[in-house]
Amino acid sequence: MIIFNYSLICLIFGTTFLAIRIGVDASVPPFFSAGVRFLAAGAILFLFMIGRGKANWRLLWRKEFAIIGACMTFGTFSALYWAEQFVESGIAAVLSATGPLIILVLQALVLRQRPSRITAIGCLVGFTGIVLIMLPSLTVSSGTKWLIGCAAILVGELAYCVGTLYSKPVTQRYSKESPIAHNAVQMMYGGLLLLLLSAFTEHVRAESLFTWKGLGPLFYLIVIGSMVGHSLFYWLVSKTNPVFPSTWLYVSPIIALAIGALFYGESLTWLSLAGVLTVIIGTILANASSLGPLLRKRTEALYEARDF
Repeated sequence: MIIFNYSLICLIFGTTFLAIRIGVDASVPPFFSAGVRFLAAGAILFLFMIGRGKANWRLLWRKEFAIIGACMTFGTFSALYWAEQFVESGIAAVLSATGPLIILVLQALVLRQRPSRITAIGCLVGFTGIVLIMLPSLTVSSGTKWLIGCAAILVGELAYCVGTLYSKPVTQRYSKESPIAHNAVQMMYGGLLLLLLSAFTEHVRAESLFTWKGLGPLFYLIVIGSMVGHSLFYWLVSKTNPVFPSTWLYVSPIIALAIGALFYGESLTWLSLAGVLTVIIGTILANASSLGPLLRKRTEALYEARDF
C-alpha cells in the first residue's frame, strides 16, 4: 500500500503542472484559478478535520498560518500560475523541484548552518542545471517572457522555502492538531490572498471559466491535486518518515516532462533536457545525507524479507 500510494502522489503531482497550463491556455485568469483552487481545497479539508476532531476552529485566527499561507501558497503559486502562461509545464515542474536546493542555501546563508561537501556540490550541480535549462533562450529576444517566467517560478520557490523554514516551529507549537489541518488553514489564507490579487489585476469572464477546459483542470487541481495529493503525502509521512514521501520531487518532474511532451506537444531541446537531468542529480546529491539512511533502511528491509 505504501509503494502504491507513493507512486500515486508522484503521478498526481507530476500531472498538476499540465492541468495548470491547460487552464491558463483556456484563458482562465491565473490568480483567480489558483485562489479558487486553494480556498476550496483548504476549506473542505479543514471542515473534514473538524468533523474528525483533529482540528480546532482557533487555528483560523492564528497569524502564524496567515504568514505561512502568504509564503507557501500565495507567493509560490501566484508566481507559478502566472509563469505557466509562458513556460512549458514540464520545465515549470523541474524549476519547482529546486526547493530543497534553495532551502539548503538559505540555511547556510541565514541560519549559518555549514553544509557538507557533498551538499555544496549538489547545490552547485543543481543550479548549473538551471542555467542549462535557460541557456537556449538567453540569446533569443522572443524568449524574454519565457526567461521572466522561469525567474518568477524560482522566486516563488524561494517564498515556499521561507515559509517551510518558518512553519517548522509553528507546527511543533500546534502539534495537537493534525498537520493536514495546518496545511488546510494556510491554503485558505493563501487562496484568499490570491483572490484579492485577482480582484485588483484580472477580469474574470464567464465564457472562459464555464468550459470543459476551464472547469476540468480546476476541479482536478482542487480534488486530486490538493485534497487527495496532500492527504496521501501526510499519510505517507505518518507511515514512513518525512524524507521518503518528499522524494516525489525527483520523480514528478520527469513525469511532468513526459506528459507535457506526449499529450500537449511541449517541446524540449537537448540542452534543456541535459539541464533537467542535471537539476535532478544535483537535488539528489544535495539531499544525500537524508536519502542515504533511508536507502540503507529500505535495503535492510528487503534482505530481511528475502531471508524470511
